Amino acid sequence: MSVAEMTMLLRKTRTAIVAVAILLLLAVGACLPKPTSESGGGVNITVYGFSKTVTNQIIQGVKAHIAILSIERDAQRLKDKGLVTSDWRALPQKGIVNKTPFVILVRKGNPKGIHDFPDLAKPGIRLIHPDPISSGGAQWSILAIYGSELVKSEKQNGEADHARALQMLQAIWRNVISTPSSAREARTQFELGNGDALVTYELDGLLMTIGNAKVDAEIVVPEATILSEHPAIVVDRNVSTADRPLIDAFMQYLWSDEAQRAFVKFHFRSGTNDALNQENKELATIRYPFTVDYFQGWDKAYPDVIERVFRDSVQKGR
Repeated sequence: MSVAEMTMLLRKTRTAIVAVAILLLLAVGACLPKPTSESGGGVNITVYGFSKTVTNQIIQGVKAHIAILSIERDAQRLKDKGLVTSDWRALPQKGIVNKTPFVILVRKGNPKGIHDFPDLAKPGIRLIHPDPISSGGAQWSILAIYGSELVKSEKQNGEADHARALQMLQAIWRNVISTPSSAREARTQFELGNGDALVTYELDGLLMTIGNAKVDAEIVVPEATILSEHPAIVVDRNVSTADRPLIDAFMQYLWSDEAQRAFVKFHFRSGTNDALNQENKELATIRYPFTVDYFQGWDKAYPDVIERVFRDSVQKGR
């Protein structure tokens, strides 16, 4: 496949394919050690990403060597199943290889006047949102919406207003007309003309809208939003002793400036150096960006926000 054909593929496919294709293109010219098991030919490095579905495939036996995951909880699932024995947090940047913020996709011309997350609660708005129980991307989205009100209220009043954040999330959820099982399905529904708005990765929004006049969508950047962080891990159970030096060298390469620049070129944000993000002028400026660390990591964010706030207070009270 030519680089031009690969680029066309990148612009048409899911984040998972973007990540894998970039890495494979990068690997072509990388100076990596030769595995001792090599006998005259090359050795393939199998990289999987980016969704919960991919994680399930690895658990079911797909022989991936490396996984780039949409959410750290999936890395923990692989560890709990015995597929990952090494500590991905010991890698550079605690294993986070790239990032992307959550934004709002609206119809061209923004006819509903949506400029921030609270506008999604206005009467008459029809929101597409994947199911936060089944979708990792949807969990990031809930943290983005809920956390944005916490951050803004803290900036305004010196203290995070949890009641305000809950009320806004409840009001927005009343406008949700469809909850597909994955971020991919939600994006497809929106592309087919359903709904007025979709909360999604900036990466996906850019892939949908740049140079594509046929897509009836444009990006709205919230004042405060979360940067989703994506860990790269080695699926240790699938890596032989002979191939380990090659895999480890490739993993280290992912945090090199060359690899990070390639991620930025294809609309991810760098996991190592924010200055590299300036090389892609399509990436938005966010006034108040935050990460899952604002919630003290996923070990706190999932039970406190996804379960207690969303599941128990928003979803059940709808």
